[in-house]
Amino acid sequence: MELIEHLKKSLLFSGLDDTDLTALTAIAVRRTFGKGEALFAEGDEATGFYLLVEGHLKLCRVSAEGREKVLHFVRPGETFAEAAFFGDGRYPAEARALEAGEALFLPRQGFMELMTGNPRFAMNLVVSLSLSLRRFARQIEELTFADVTSRLASFLVKRAAEKSTTYGGITYLELGIKKGELAAQLGTAGETISRTFRKLKEEGILEMEARKVTILQMERLQKLAERQQ
Repeated sequence: MELIEHLKKSLLFSGLDDTDLTALTAIAVRRTFGKGEALFAEGDEATGFYLLVEGHLKLCRVSAEGREKVLHFVRPGETFAEAAFFGDGRYPAEARALEAGEALFLPRQGFMELMTGNPRFAMNLVVSLSLSLRRFARQIEELTFADVTSRLASFLVKRAAEKSTTYGGITYLELGIKKGELAAQLGTAGETISRTFRKLKEEGILEMEARKVTILQMERLQKLAERQQ
């Protein structure tokens, strides 16, 4: 029952009933990982895909010059590495843990057998991939049209909505990632992110210590985020 509850939280499996989900648990393999551990590397054979149960991961690629580009940060309830079903059968990016956690591994062969016997599996996969394409298209729009301040404000507003504490109109949240990783996600340099944080601090919008952010004026931050809409 525990595995079924985890599967229900995933958009990919939201249209399946308990019978189908039970069949899925029969092929699922639980995998724990530590901070900094890679679940797979770019170019590895794609033998299956994952559902993140707990923790925080990043999907990234490294250029020939050694520069890392973060493609996506994976949150609990999200599936990733669906490339196991497409392309040349290799993972196109690395999955590395930003904190310890657990994932469910769904082997390609077993999953394909379930899809063959139940078309709903295939339909849900198509829906999930379509939504993922929309998400990445939105990220491209943000990187193209929004300035760094707006992008950072948007990230902080979304992060606050996911996990934060508010007292007396002041919001407290954990950044969750290093500034360098945040810079990579927002398509800018670490130094630029630091300058932007300083600017927001000077304007009295927030305070920051290490990776802890105190949002003093959420309404102003939201207005900055809305500039990219």
